[in-house]
Amino acid sequence: MNHTLEAYLNERMVFYSDGKWLYPLFDLEQFILQNQIEPAHLIIVDKIVGRAAALVQMHLGIKTVRANLMSKLAQELFDHFHISYHYDQLVDRIQCRTEEILKDEYNPQRAYEFIYQLANKKNR
Repeated sequence: MNHTLEAYLNERMVFYSDGKWLYPLFDLEQFILQNQIEPAHLIIVDKIVGRAAALVQMHLGIKTVRANLMSKLAQELFDHFHISYHYDQLVDRIQCRTEEILKDEYNPQRAYEFIYQLANKKNR
């Protein structure tokens, strides 16, 4: 993996981002919309997947995720919603304030709206 986030369609990388935090997922969302791609057909490869990233990925309609590092809070969500996943390393939690805030959240739409607002505040 050469980037923070990569998206594959039919084993071909069609998107990548080297952004920080959850911004690559917002970039992916724009890519999906602009290219009219069915998100369920994408395989997402992400360096770090915590609960917030998992919730956003599910909101986008992603069904397959591979991570270098995944938190047990993300794994719990993927199991609950039957999302296919693979990780290289599983940790209890990642050191991210957003993971702590969303530790009990199961609603991808509500989480997305919260994270989107938080991202817009950070950009100001």
